[in-house]
Amino acid sequence: MLKRVHFPSSPLPYLLVAPQIAITLVFFIWPASQAMYQSFLIEDAFGLSTEFVWFENYELLMEDKQYLDSFGRTIFFSAAVAFLSMSLALVLAGFADRVIRGAMVYRTLLIWPYAVAPVLAGALWVFMFNPTLGIISYALEFVGVNWNHYLNGEQAMALVIFAAAWKQIAYNFLFYLAAMQSIPRSVIEAAAIDGAGPMRRFITIVFPLIAPTTFFLLVINAVYAFFDTFGIVHAVTQGGPANATTILVYKVYNDGFVGLDLGGSAAQSVILMALVIGMTVVQFRFVERKVQY
Repeated sequence: MLKRVHFPSSPLPYLLVAPQIAITLVFFIWPASQAMYQSFLIEDAFGLSTEFVWFENYELLMEDKQYLDSFGRTIFFSAAVAFLSMSLALVLAGFADRVIRGAMVYRTLLIWPYAVAPVLAGALWVFMFNPTLGIISYALEFVGVNWNHYLNGEQAMALVIFAAAWKQIAYNFLFYLAAMQSIPRSVIEAAAIDGAGPMRRFITIVFPLIAPTTFFLLVINAVYAFFDTFGIVHAVTQGGPANATTILVYKVYNDGFVGLDLGGSAAQSVILMALVIGMTVVQFRFVERKVQY
């Protein structure tokens, strides 16, 4: 007969978890619940009158052409940022994994951009691409490119994508480098003995073995592009010109804090949260099945 093991109860585990639970409740659960409740309300700009309107805010959003356009703009933006940042990080990690002398200095320099705040990252790229003072825009004039992201919406979107991807490269680089270094060297050496070149070894051995890391970074970069790029957009273009860079997260701010449409802004934030949650669930439920751990 087996006897059950009983451990003495202790308040220590609850005390250790309590700060994290409190932070989650105060900074996520409570604001999210308030946003959901406020999305069913229509308030005046001064907050003197409030009317419960059920799903009217959501219906108005589905009829708003600017809001629907921001959907496609956000999907393109997030896909471009994820592809650019992950591909460049993968290349840099591949080179860093082969460095023997000065490896620590090389890796440290590549990690530094991750410590830069999003607003500062956007400001750096604004200075470099300034139409009158920027060093890169000055160099572009010699190749016949008239750069002015204040007037050209496509150039503004490209600049925001470059700034957001540059900010995220260091984060992806860390995970890709750790994944590559966890691959047994005997596997790589065996392929080299069989005559496989560096590119062949990377395509047939390294890249399949780091597929779990790629899947994880795909989810993280998608969430980053949807939420954490607000500071970059605000510093670089402020959603312009002519709403060419107004993605969903920036439209929430613009409608709520600038336009004072609190109910509509809350509805947008709820839709954005549901969109990211749904996208993450779909990726983990369906895409993950094709990943071999």
